[in-house]
Amino acid sequence: MEMHEISAEGEKIEDVEASEPTPEAKTEEEAEPDHYSKLQSPSDDIYSEAYYGGAPMKDKAEKPAEGNTRLYRAVCLLLAVICLILLLVVIVLSLKLQTGSTDCPQLVEDTCSYERCQAFFPSVQTHNPAPQRRCQQCADGWLTFGHSCFFLSTFRLNWNESQRNCSDRGGSLAVINSQSLQQFLTKEGKMQYWIGLRQNSNRWTWVNNTVLQQSYWAGVRSKGDCGVLGSDSPAERNWFTAPCHTYTYFICQLQM
Repeated sequence: MEMHEISAEGEKIEDVEASEPTPEAKTEEEAEPDHYSKLQSPSDDIYSEAYYGGAPMKDKAEKPAEGNTRLYRAVCLLLAVICLILLLVVIVLSLKLQTGSTDCPQLVEDTCSYERCQAFFPSVQTHNPAPQRRCQQCADGWLTFGHSCFFLSTFRLNWNESQRNCSDRGGSLAVINSQSLQQFLTKEGKMQYWIGLRQNSNRWTWVNNTVLQQSYWAGVRSKGDCGVLGSDSPAERNWFTAPCHTYTYFICQLQM
């Protein structure tokens, strides 16, 4: 009897346990579905964000490139204009050189005469009496008149010393053989100068042994055997005499 009751109670207990729902066992994958879903199936939003997020960066990169292109074009245009200007300058210079060569082809050669050199360079002081000589300028400190160079001294010597000084320079005291030269030296001079005129045996001669033909003596002449040009008087009458041993300035003449 007791055994029957115990078994009956056991059956009741089993029925109760059977009637209670048993919790279902969950796997690890089912317990944490969110983590795997994020890793295995990334949402389209991520790709869309990457795509659309990169688009503005591309636009920003294109704008500087477009600005650089415009800058390069401007630089190329500027260089082209400069090259064109240089080309025009070269053409103009070449035409000028060709034109100038017809007047005086080679100034450094002996084929350029004095007259052609003067015509080609009218503002340049030159000297050259021989037609086959080079076109040259007088040395520094010398003046050009005709085919001669003239040196007006800035120190004083007596007549003989002046002639020796001019001879050392390759010339002599000035020989005034024309009215134009007389006027030129009077205009350029500032002092009283020895000239190459001296009296020998009561006859006035130049240092080149030619006899005086045309003179420009002042109204009153002092004693002396050597001629002096006074540039402070009119060119028509500014010669006077002085003792040859006295000291004054002098004019040298160098013929070319």
